[in-house]
Order: sequence, then C-alpha cells, then structure tokens
Amino acid sequence: MTYDAIIIGAGACGLMCAVQAGLLGKKTLLIERNDKPGAKILISGGGRCNYTNLHTRTENFVSENPDFLNGAFAQWTVDDTVNFFANFGDIHGEEKTLGQLFPSTNKAKDIVAVFTKLLYETQQDIWLNSLVTAVDKEDNGYVLRVERNGKVQELRTPKLVLASGGLPVAKLGASDFALRVARKFDLDLVATAPALVPLTITGKDADWYASLAGNSVFARVSTDAITFEENILFTHWGLSGPAILQISSYWRAGQQISIDLLPQHRLDDLIKEERAAGGKRTIGQLLSPFFTKKMVEALAKFLPIQLKVASLSKADAKLINETIHQFKVKPAGDKGYDKAEVMRGGVATHELNPRTLEAKKVPGLYFGGEAVDITGWLGGYNFQWAWAAGYLIAQDL
Repeated sequence: MTYDAIIIGAGACGLMCAVQAGLLGKKTLLIERNDKPGAKILISGGGRCNYTNLHTRTENFVSENPDFLNGAFAQWTVDDTVNFFANFGDIHGEEKTLGQLFPSTNKAKDIVAVFTKLLYETQQDIWLNSLVTAVDKEDNGYVLRVERNGKVQELRTPKLVLASGGLPVAKLGASDFALRVARKFDLDLVATAPALVPLTITGKDADWYASLAGNSVFARVSTDAITFEENILFTHWGLSGPAILQISSYWRAGQQISIDLLPQHRLDDLIKEERAAGGKRTIGQLLSPFFTKKMVEALAKFLPIQLKVASLSKADAKLINETIHQFKVKPAGDKGYDKAEVMRGGVATHELNPRTLEAKKVPGLYFGGEAVDITGWLGGYNFQWAWAAGYLIAQDL
C-alpha cells in the first residue's frame, strides 16, 4: 500500500490528523503501540474527557513562544472543535467550570468513537500493537522499522508525522520516541519536565500535610509569575488539586509558592467584625465556618486558635493574617511523569513552520501535540492544541 503519510501515535493529535487527511481524500497509515486508539483520551477527565475549553487563548499555554499558537488557532478554532464533534458524532458539549467542555454523555469513549468511525469511513489504515523502532531519511522520504505480530517490517513514506505524545503515564505507552527522532535530525529541544502534576512535601512539615490528607480548600495559589484560584487537595505526600496542578507547570525546583487559604474573605475584616461584636469567639471559632474541623485543628501548629479575638495583639493579628493569606510552601519536588497529565517542553517551536508544523530543516517531517513545546493549562486546553495540530498537519500532507 502506498500512503500519502504515516502517522506515529493514535492519540488526540494523530487521530485528528488521520481523519482530516481522509476527509481531504488522502490515504494515511496510523501506527499505535497500544491495543486500542486514544488511550489517554479514554482516561482524561476521569473517563469523561474535557475535550476543549471555550476560553482558549495563547495565554493559557506554557511555552518559550506561546504566540506560535496564533497560526494554529486561526486555522482551527474552539468553534471548529465544537462543530466537528457535533457534526460527526452528534456530541454536544456541556460547560462545567471555567469554560471546560465535556460531552453531554460524560463518556470519553464517545470522543474516540468519532475517530474510529471516521477512520473507517475515509478508509484510513490503523495498525495497533505496533511499535516503530527506527526512522531514517532517504531521498524520497522516510523509512521506518516497525515491530508487528512478532516480525520487523520496513515501511516507506514521503511524509511522516510524529504524534506519539510525551513522557507522562508510561503504562499507556508513553515514551520519548518523538524527542529521539527530533534529536536525530538535529532539531532543538526545550528541556522537558512533568507538568500538571502533584507536588511533594518532605522534611519537618511532611507529617502535617499527611495528617490533612483528603482535605480540600478553595485557595489562591501563586508563584512570582502567575496565580490560580481553584481547589487545593492535601495528600499523604504533599499537595494536589486543580490549583496545584496548574501552578506546577510554572513551578521550578527550589521555588516557593504562596497560598491564600481564604481568597474570598479578608481576615482583617473578619477580626474587626468580631471585635465589634465583643470578640468573645476564639480564632478557631472565627475560622471554623471556612475550613473543616481537622483543618482548623491543624492550623494550631501555626496559630493561637484558642485565643479570643478580643485578646489579640497586633503581632497576633499580623501572624494570623499572613498565615491564612500568605501560607508559604516550598515543595521538595513533584510526583513525576506517572502522575503528570502532560509533559512540559519538547521540540522547540522555532524549528517548526507555525502554519503546517513541518520541521523547517527536515522537509516532510511533522511534529504535533505533546511532543512540541506547547503545554496547556488544566481544563481542555491541551486537547484544543492537539486537535488544531492534527488539522494543520493534515492540510499539508
């Protein structure tokens, strides 16, 4: 069989690339090492798949050059994503918090089903349980070595798409294959690291965090660069929850993060109101409407929670205010790629044509999705990038 292109990786980017190429009358082969396509799609959003975000902008991405996305998002918009799934899968999104769009069925498998149906209808080929072990350049394109059914096969193609993802979640077949191919062809890489990942706490405070495992608090979490307002979750090994996952994409080893544990209220005002009412309540009682009993008790490590508000000194009030509104945390590290949702870094954007994602120095070689130095926030942004990348590449095959 002669193909217009071979696509490595049947994740979000690879699937979109194959079906869009098929809709244009092109013939592709999709090669996937797992026994089914869309493995990461199927587990996303707790199996519900937050497949885009209505508020997608370049500011929602971590990259050395977020403006690189302008070309992609001009060609494939959020509306294009919404219409694609509505038209081809009768999937209509339901908006949850912060613009996150989920299929109304709440089933990630319905997203994957759109692609498997279109692959069949447009007569695209897909090889599952197949592993590409090597890629070489030749005059008329590329030669691949593929392990399949216990045999090694050699395939040739004029154009090659690397949509094989990044390093997170090895049990789903994640690997550095796209990065290795990029290095082979002397493309620059931005240093990679886990992103959207829980943070760990060690040392003298580790037991304190562990004692609060399971407690969730709506908070404002900040680094010098950015702030997120969502829930944080205390765990046996540190901190997780949406706000922590978001900040992890910006956090660097050795940095401190600041947490406002009560962002929708000001302790100064609460203390003034209580003093005006006589100040008979203790600090613990003042905080109890906002936190669990366990959280208030744990805060006794830092605060005089048994002290009555009427007895507060200026120094006490300052300590309470700073502890609640500027709670300082210095994470020891993160939970690594197995707990990360995505990878930060990857193929440098300056190596790629922003309108086609073809490597400028290597004609016919394309990179899309997680392998590129484009990392979205939590909440459907990475899917929007993957769909857009797949669409862009398909137009050029």
